[in-house]
Amino acid sequence: MEQAQRIIIVGGVAGGASAAARARRLSESASITVFERGPYVSFANCGLPYHLGGEITERDALLLHTPESLSARFGIEVRVNHEVLAIDRVRKTVRVLDRLSGETGEEAYDALILAPGAAPIRPPLPGLDDARVFTLRNLPDLDRLMAALDPEIRTLSVVGAGFIGLETVEALRQRGLNVHLIERSPQVLAPLDAEMTAPLVATLRAHGVALHLGETLQRIETAGESLQLRLESGASIASDLVVLAIGVRPETALAREAGLELGETGGVWVDEQMRTSDPAIYAVGDVIEVRHVVDGRPVLLPLAGPANHQGRIAADAIFGRASTYRGSQGTAICKVFEQTAASTGLNEKALQAAGIAYRKLYLHAGDHAGYYPGATPVSLKILFATESARLLGAQAVGEKGVDKRIDVLAVALQAGLTVDDLAEMELAYAPPYGSAKDVVNLAGMAAQNLQDGLLQLIGAEEVGQAVAEGAQLIDVREAEEIATGLLPGARNLPLSQLRQLLSLLARDREVIVYCQVGLRGYIAQRFLAQQGYRVRSLNGGYKTWSMWQQSRTFRPG
Repeated sequence: MEQAQRIIIVGGVAGGASAAARARRLSESASITVFERGPYVSFANCGLPYHLGGEITERDALLLHTPESLSARFGIEVRVNHEVLAIDRVRKTVRVLDRLSGETGEEAYDALILAPGAAPIRPPLPGLDDARVFTLRNLPDLDRLMAALDPEIRTLSVVGAGFIGLETVEALRQRGLNVHLIERSPQVLAPLDAEMTAPLVATLRAHGVALHLGETLQRIETAGESLQLRLESGASIASDLVVLAIGVRPETALAREAGLELGETGGVWVDEQMRTSDPAIYAVGDVIEVRHVVDGRPVLLPLAGPANHQGRIAADAIFGRASTYRGSQGTAICKVFEQTAASTGLNEKALQAAGIAYRKLYLHAGDHAGYYPGATPVSLKILFATESARLLGAQAVGEKGVDKRIDVLAVALQAGLTVDDLAEMELAYAPPYGSAKDVVNLAGMAAQNLQDGLLQLIGAEEVGQAVAEGAQLIDVREAEEIATGLLPGARNLPLSQLRQLLSLLARDREVIVYCQVGLRGYIAQRFLAQQGYRVRSLNGGYKTWSMWQQSRTFRPG
């Protein structure tokens, strides 16, 4: 018969609540207590912007569990508004403050799980302590912000263009408010490479968002009834309210004061079973440091999915099960008005920083068969190892079908699959849902051609230099397609006439060919290569070059 255990969990939401429920399913005799310093033990913090914007109409829909429901369903004791102040590792006790009564008490544990999460970053800038400056991390934050949105409020500034920042911007615009978005980086959504964010920037601007990219907030001043945001460039923005969304920091104070080991990134160190440096204490969720699946480096990845998995694994470990955490790969997705952006694995910036040799490939294809009404393009970027061709990362942007492709690629990445595997994947096909050769298959096939030497590519960032050195730049689109423009220095020799116009190309100079998205450029490249020309095709065609060009010219306003 199993030995009864006293399990204490600090924090609810994703990791803590998941650990509590799993522990109960494994043991009916264990005593399980969850201490949550806020008023809610389990809520959908990822859903907060969608209630702010009105898509989720009922606030209570964000409450996944209450103390009463957890007690009734699982026999778990939940004490909200109770903060764990200290851990006595020798005596295996925690000191707990009842935040409503002010009383403190002591509770003993056999196993302790830390799931305090992460707190929004509030840099020590003048004016950030103003009551009109908000964050959006939990339900009380949401309640305070919504209460402040009275009819006189017309203009808000959101600082930070990550997931929460972009979702908040959309929610505020849907409420009819004027919105400024301030981001110190020259791009939005850092997990994507800059060129892949160009459609998002265009969409934000089309929806009336005033973008201030590459701008750093210096201070906030009071100007009558409004706030004045002073930027490092000298620019100034008048706002009624401000929402800070510049990231989060692990809540490690409790662990640090208890002498638990912290990792290189500042998160709590854990082993593959979520065990801290104290074998009786576990940690899960946003507070911990994890290993990245691709390169093994320590990272902080505050995501709900991994937190749920980690909570389950910690409970398994307490009861002697062999579950282990494989690491995180940062799979994430974000809705930006009609666009969806998603990524998994490492982006190009991270691969360069890690010194990993890689190749990249861009593809633009319909989310379903083009002859079926309503097809829209998915722009996909895959990154794979130069030698092994193992998938290292992927990014996708489009109106539809982005989630499906990134989920497939996320599984492929975790399984260590190569571009050959992508080409051979048997994916569901019917005209309303996909194509006989899915976007993922096409990316794998193109990458195979690249690995085999059939496809010779040049990147958008390399074309200018190649032309300056004498390369012939040829646009193989049909004449009626080039109204949007040619690349600087290009000539139009349509693919349909290329065989007849071959004499117009000098044989002693390299030829660079491109079309709209890359397919006809590849066909032209194969034809010219077999005619004896030195030839490369522009990676992703004119569309990728345009995205790259736009990413170089992101400016405030």
